[in-house]
Amino acid sequence: MQAALVGVTGYAGMILYQLLKNHPNVEQVHIYDHKISKNAPLSEVAPIFKNDSSVVAPYDPTTIMGADDVVFFATSSGVTSQLSAPYLEKHFPVIDLSGDMRLKTEQAYEKWYHKHSAPTAALQAATYGLAEFDSVKDATYVANPGCYATATLLGLAPLVQKHLINVKSIIVDAKSGTSGAGKKLSASTHFTEANDNLQIYKPNHHQHIPEIVQELQKWDSNVTTLQFMTTLIPVTRGIMSTIYAQVNPGVDEQTLLAAFHDTYDDQPFINFTGTDLPTIKQVVGTNNCDIGIAYNPETRFVMVDSVIDNMLKGAAGQAVQNLNALFGFSKTAGLNLQPALI
Repeated sequence: MQAALVGVTGYAGMILYQLLKNHPNVEQVHIYDHKISKNAPLSEVAPIFKNDSSVVAPYDPTTIMGADDVVFFATSSGVTSQLSAPYLEKHFPVIDLSGDMRLKTEQAYEKWYHKHSAPTAALQAATYGLAEFDSVKDATYVANPGCYATATLLGLAPLVQKHLINVKSIIVDAKSGTSGAGKKLSASTHFTEANDNLQIYKPNHHQHIPEIVQELQKWDSNVTTLQFMTTLIPVTRGIMSTIYAQVNPGVDEQTLLAAFHDTYDDQPFINFTGTDLPTIKQVVGTNNCDIGIAYNPETRFVMVDSVIDNMLKGAAGQAVQNLNALFGFSKTAGLNLQPALI
């Protein structure tokens, strides 16, 4: 197949390009950029690929739909909401790594993001693509989940789907490395601020909160809100979502362990580690989500430890999972990755 990639200069776009170049079912990757007006060498647009002879072409939806079978958008927030219409009209497959099409109403976007360019009808036509749970087989436009949302939802799914917890008691303490903020410079990600430091940011206002709640409501309509806090930690890649919730009467540790095994034992990218709590380092460089739990019978609270590589399972890797599901490829095609051991 022929794949188009719009946006190769950001971290997620660069990693996605590498994954697609090595995907057994992708014959060629065509790169497009909405900021250029004529063809340019990839080595100039993204100097990290200095030995790659590929060319980056100006963005044009007609060219993309004529030459390619699918288009990936690894663009900044606010871009694809302006570009989605022709693909939706032609039912052309899109996998969008930005947050522009994840929520279902313009009002939600204006509250959590910014003024939105796509109408509500377009938003509702997009399919949220949490790869382990949302079928994208018949989708046209796939909204790839956010990184915090992926780690948190995978940690909560067995508990919420099987109604094992009081959903009003959920508290999430999520921590991310600096690559999650993207390439744009900011005071908080400056080495002097990030190194040897922990920084809470966007308290109660992180843009991934509404998509987490939106997905949880599919599993339990009693979910109305979420206590969610984010912390920047001094690592490059990785997310740890630490989740707390009070279990319902009659639920014990064995019930909890069985629920996670039942949900995930047949999922190739989810490793349930039981009461052996995972670390970020064991998933960096992979498309895996490792999950462990600790149950306190005195407080009747369960703690879930969910870790991912934010650039892979939280972005480019999950996008390839959705590609595989969309086109009927093997679940693991292009994703046989090994962790960065040191």
